[in-house]
Amino acid sequence: MEQSADSSKTASGRPLGKLELFTGFAEMGLFGFGGVATIARHIIVDKRRWMSEHDYAAVLGLGQILPGGNIINMTVMLGDRFHGPLGSIIALSGLMIMPIVILLGLTLVYDAYAANPDVRAATIGAGAAAAGLVIGMGLKMGRALRLHPIHLGFAVTTFVAMGVLRLPFIATIIVLAPLCIAATWWMRKR
Repeated sequence: MEQSADSSKTASGRPLGKLELFTGFAEMGLFGFGGVATIARHIIVDKRRWMSEHDYAAVLGLGQILPGGNIINMTVMLGDRFHGPLGSIIALSGLMIMPIVILLGLTLVYDAYAANPDVRAATIGAGAAAAGLVIGMGLKMGRALRLHPIHLGFAVTTFVAMGVLRLPFIATIIVLAPLCIAATWWMRKR
């Protein structure tokens, strides 16, 4: 990751307060329907300018290959980056508070109406919308990063391996991540 000398500062060079860290992640949790990753990028990179596109992609990539939820991993890393272990707790608390409240409320409503065909149709529609959000975020990040053709090749290979051939995630990462890292290292050495 490209970090400034003081990693507690945002990409714009200003310090990030604990309250802003909490409210930023609370906003992600509140508006992260269908997955927080799409709104997280918008808030972290575009809206609040906490990180550059390249730093965000690096943290997201690391969060995706570590065990656990990628957005949880990313939240812990960003909280720690700005305020150490306490920042991780603050960021996670912000991220989780509204989804927990909403989930508890929706669970009560869903229990009452789960057998309704309209509710089932809405659930299927929400799943399709979530898939579209993830694809859209990937395309937007890819355009902004201006990836080298080799990296685009790895992205397409990963998509084909997992999306078309339905190969397991772990096996795909174990094979392709080291190859992509080696290719990047080799390109920089030239």
